[in-house]
Amino acid sequence: MNHIANSRSDQPSHDSQTCIEIYTDGSSIGNPGPGGYGGVLIRRDATGTTLKIREIWGASSSVTTNIRMEMTAALMGLRALGSKTAEPVTVFCDCDLIPRGMNQWLAGWKAKGWRKGNGRKVENCDLWVALETEASGRNVTWKWVRGHDGTALNERADRLAYRGARLAERKNVGRM
Repeated sequence: MNHIANSRSDQPSHDSQTCIEIYTDGSSIGNPGPGGYGGVLIRRDATGTTLKIREIWGASSSVTTNIRMEMTAALMGLRALGSKTAEPVTVFCDCDLIPRGMNQWLAGWKAKGWRKGNGRKVENCDLWVALETEASGRNVTWKWVRGHDGTALNERADRLAYRGARLAERKNVGRM
């Protein structure tokens, strides 16, 4: 189940160069357990004025982890953008694994048959492949933001992810 809410600023853009920021978070009650993802997408003009804000969130239909849900939030955020353009996109994650994976480790993992330097299998390969595919053809920058440190948009993504996890819990995801 996916949920999207939109809002727009009344201020028109006077500059054609816009950029997008995506703040993501994932939540899993019990880790692993019922999970949800959340994201806040912002389009800004060249002066930094907010042109549009869009929120996305959803619940997992199976037992999951915080990391899988944060990766899902990043994936769903990129997918929510629609057609691919050269517009700069910055994805902010409070799980440093995602920016490091996308910026530093992905090529090496693929070259080693989805194995880490220590020979162990890379976890969540399905989501790494999906993230790479969705980012391909876009101008994406991956950045880490400290979680629970007062960054308003990250805090909002956290609340959306928690909402999704609670919804999954109410639907008895992973319960017998």
